[in-house]
Amino acid sequence: MAHQLPILTNTWSPEPQPLEDDGAAPPWPHQPTVEWQVCGQCNYDCSYCIQSKKYRVGYPTRDELDAALDFLNGLPGQWEVKMTGGEPFASRLLLDHIVPRLVAGSHTISTLTNLSASTKQLQRFAALTHGRLGIVSASLHLEFTRVPDFIARLELLRDHAHANARFVVNMVLVPDRLAEVAAAKREVEAAGFRWFGQLMKVKRGLHPYTAAQMREVEAIIGDLELATRTRSANMAPAYTGRRCWTGARYLVLLQSGDAWACRTARRHDQGFLGNVVRGQVELRPGPIRCPYSICPCTVPANRGMIEGVAR
Repeated sequence: MAHQLPILTNTWSPEPQPLEDDGAAPPWPHQPTVEWQVCGQCNYDCSYCIQSKKYRVGYPTRDELDAALDFLNGLPGQWEVKMTGGEPFASRLLLDHIVPRLVAGSHTISTLTNLSASTKQLQRFAALTHGRLGIVSASLHLEFTRVPDFIARLELLRDHAHANARFVVNMVLVPDRLAEVAAAKREVEAAGFRWFGQLMKVKRGLHPYTAAQMREVEAIIGDLELATRTRSANMAPAYTGRRCWTGARYLVLLQSGDAWACRTARRHDQGFLGNVVRGQVELRPGPIRCPYSICPCTVPANRGMIEGVAR
């Protein structure tokens, strides 16, 4: 029997409207954040990747990157710019152009990477971002790397980064590889890194784990209800009806220059904020009430964008 997990449906609903009387920013502390897809290209081809292979390609031109960088560096105050992909280090302009321009601004720099970059590239990234590096979310994919090699690269990056930088290892809880995931978690934690598990996603929501598989998942991450409350794993909870500041203090910026309020809104073809290449991006003036039945991305909640969910 399959374990019942949330399903993300694409049934149409009206575009959520900002609430006019709640102010433009969530209660502090929160961290305004942009997740920026610096390129689509990925050098891995994981069997469980939620993104279709045809979309895991592409590099923005230098002019397109500059339009995005102008927009990011023009955001008021201090935001966190989390560079994603594809694989960010697949961009030939990452270290020579993108990071130096970000460092010239005022924002914190984070990244989501599979750590396949060369040791020389990782050392240079640490040097360029020294004092400005926020979080390195390192994705461990057992189909393409060995755990000891992965940990060695992460240790190298940690050793060359400044002391306040944070590191977390993400792993998908692949249903037929849960024993390997459990072993990898033990190695990661023994090396002194935080491990973060993610339920496997499919196009319509979450993979339908069997009851036996969910027992293995619980053995890895602990009590499922507690993991949901503490966000110690990505359990794709629902925040339906809560005030949410995505689109106002958080957004997703694609390599095309399109800006979206959040990933779920984009999947529903809602929350489009404009395009930075065309110079037409307008953030929401305030929060909305979340209309969606699943929040598959942990970043908005972890950055304080969701009512009742502290950072």
